[in-house]
Amino acid sequence: MPPARPADAPAGLADRFGRRATDMRLSLTDKCNLRCTYCMPAEGLEWLSRQAVMSADEIVRIVRVGVDLLGVRELRLTGGEPLVRADLVDIIAALRSNHPDLPISMTTNGVGLDKKAVALKASGLTRINVSLDSLHEETFTQLTRRPFLDRVLAGVDAAWAAGLGPVKLNAVLMRGINDAESPTLLAWALDRGYELRFIEQMPLDADHGWTRRNMITAAEIRSLLSVDYVLSPDPRARDGAPAERFEVRRRVAGSGAGAAGAGPADGPVLGTVGIIASVTEPFCADCRRTRITAEGKIMSCLFSREEFDLLGLLREGASDEALAERWQDAMWVKPKAHGMDHTGLGAADFVQPDRSMSAIGG
Repeated sequence: MPPARPADAPAGLADRFGRRATDMRLSLTDKCNLRCTYCMPAEGLEWLSRQAVMSADEIVRIVRVGVDLLGVRELRLTGGEPLVRADLVDIIAALRSNHPDLPISMTTNGVGLDKKAVALKASGLTRINVSLDSLHEETFTQLTRRPFLDRVLAGVDAAWAAGLGPVKLNAVLMRGINDAESPTLLAWALDRGYELRFIEQMPLDADHGWTRRNMITAAEIRSLLSVDYVLSPDPRARDGAPAERFEVRRRVAGSGAGAAGAGPADGPVLGTVGIIASVTEPFCADCRRTRITAEGKIMSCLFSREEFDLLGLLREGASDEALAERWQDAMWVKPKAHGMDHTGLGAADFVQPDRSMSAIGG
């Protein structure tokens, strides 16, 4: 149980450092049908029991507490892989019925999305994020340990056709595996109107094999893209978003690689690209996220080693007000930062969480 907040603490999901969480990430399951090397071991993980995972009704109630009592203004459904839940469409429909104006997005690996995109849109899903690390079948299979690239691409196109836009693509670059593909992947996304975001590999792999030296950094990503493109800061406010956005222009002959800004000779803006630099260029000071794991545990930070039980309290018959108070207490002790950004290669004050990304909820 987290320590109680002081009586004069701000309303909502506030912490000691003046931040207030309004963006809720809720995991529907820890199960996944891929085995991505940066997340999960080849043999998979021991899944939670059905009883341990939040039911549809419990999810709906927790979201209602967050929105109605605590100021949550945006919801992202995560996993594991949300599409493996048979009641996914029903959950979204119930959430939409309770909250007609709430933006509801979902992060998915896209496997099976082509068959569900229309129903997801009809149930009330606002938009979708799809993980896509490579357009090459062999590389995709190496990274995910499953030969499902065609299924993922079909899912991306189906989401766009169903109106789940803007469709955002998430790519993790792995050194010597898919990093050289980054300009090609960006060109493909720009051509189709998708919004690509590159994500630094984070120390959330179940094998605990992550090292800072092997990670492709945000600076390296910008350098890789600069061979073909000129990136300039997106004039829109970041507004607490994890991704730093850049406008993208085609680099013309003679303009010189590595330029940070774009001149008139570089042509029109083709679209945007985002870079999520959680490790090397962290955005902790403006973090607005609160996380609920599939078994109803509150995590104030993706890298937190502390979790606080909300589902157990709910199942004991607690009131909405008691659930809200537990949630507020848990967020009040949110750390100032995750500790990876100022200690060099050793990251001496950072300890990797025991859970992998699939068990936390991205």
